[in-house]
Amino acid sequence: MDERPFWKTKSLEEMSPSEWESLCDGCARCCLNKLEDWDTGEIVWTRVACTLLDDQSCRCKDYDNRAATVPDCIQLTPAEVRTLTWLPPTCAYRLVREGQDLYWWHPLVSGDSETVHQAGISVRGRTVPEDGMPLEDYEQHVVMWPGEAPEES
Repeated sequence: MDERPFWKTKSLEEMSPSEWESLCDGCARCCLNKLEDWDTGEIVWTRVACTLLDDQSCRCKDYDNRAATVPDCIQLTPAEVRTLTWLPPTCAYRLVREGQDLYWWHPLVSGDSETVHQAGISVRGRTVPEDGMPLEDYEQHVVMWPGEAPEES
């Protein structure tokens, strides 16, 4: 019997719904607004958070009904994960897609949902709300860290 964890033995498509959901490390980087250059297609990150993001828990305030409030919210599926170019380099879905292992701070590895925050990977305390902010002001909140991998320790 294979003793390796499911993310090392299954493809994204083979995972059960509960396995799929558990891959989310709770960093909430994907819940930050991104800007795309219309000419080059380049994506830049902002620290502007989705209206439904709870900045402290780094979870969606209405996950099951999020599309009703945020119509452009992208529900990650194996097909989406295989095509999205902006998934953070720390994202477990991206790591599994690329055949890499999860980081030590991922709750499936550490056994603790707080390690993603303790390691400084999550957006906790680093965001500004999008509510009432004009789109043209997003450029004032461009940041690099969501698209960067942590340094090896």
